[in-house]
Amino acid sequence: QVQLVESGGGLVQPGGSLRLSCAAPGTIFRLYAMGWYRQAPGKLRELVAVFTSGSSTNYADSVKGRFTISRDNAKNTVYLQMNSLKPEDTAVYYCNARLTNMYWGQGTQVTVSS
Repeated sequence: QVQLVESGGGLVQPGGSLRLSCAAPGTIFRLYAMGWYRQAPGKLRELVAVFTSGSSTNYADSVKGRFTISRDNAKNTVYLQMNSLKPEDTAVYYCNARLTNMYWGQGTQVTVSS
């Protein structure tokens, strides 16, 4: 069973920042494209930020300029730095690893509220 272990969620005020982390097994981290998705109540799960080929990245339009995806190859960890958070960013955030199949983390709640 592949485990993607997320951490870093929580409650933050509008305009604040959070950093999410996702630790993956080494083989998965090296071979699979890593990324972040989110799902708000009553909505479909949506892409937030992902690594595509090599070090290229792709972001949802709603988070461009505010969120940054990065990785630490020595720690087999991918990060999502979220700045200038808005109430509409409230969701459960999921780490994702994809190749010909996909793996998901358990999700971490991010709540943006005053």
